[in-house]
Amino acid sequence: MKEFKGKVLFLDRADINTDEIIPAKYKYLTEIEKSAMKPHLLEDLKLEGFDPKTDLEGKTIIVAKENFGCGSSREHAPWALEENGINVVIAGSFARIFRQNMFNCGMLAIELSKDRINTIFDEFSNIEVQISVDVDADEILVRSKDQAKKIEFQISEFDRALIKTGGWVEYADKHY
Repeated sequence: MKEFKGKVLFLDRADINTDEIIPAKYKYLTEIEKSAMKPHLLEDLKLEGFDPKTDLEGKTIIVAKENFGCGSSREHAPWALEENGINVVIAGSFARIFRQNMFNCGMLAIELSKDRINTIFDEFSNIEVQISVDVDADEILVRSKDQAKKIEFQISEFDRALIKTGGWVEYADKHY
């Protein structure tokens, strides 16, 4: 099972699509190796104050607004996140196929209500924050230097099994 903790990258925007996560022009790179996508993560994301060359370093969790991962259904978007050490995306909602591709890769896509996402942004987005996710307890712990907040979430038992075994391929090897 992957680690689900670390420093947070706040992306204060809805509708971040898969071409912004990893531009389609790089999909051929997986014919070489998935790691070739690493330097191109979020390079086309237009967000005031965001610079992927400096803002991604050391971040392992993304918190964003609703409809994260919309657009193309390519699995390249979760792969590019994974190659950069990002194994958790917390958002107001996800595009269905992107969300399932995350779980198929053994990664966490946690959907929270708009109110909870807004609370996290309001209380934590302008300070250095660490998040740890307890998959068994369905609990997120958001911590800064001065405060901490526990937030409950829900995922299906099947999705939990996928992430605990490392993804769909590992799950299938174990169960079929």
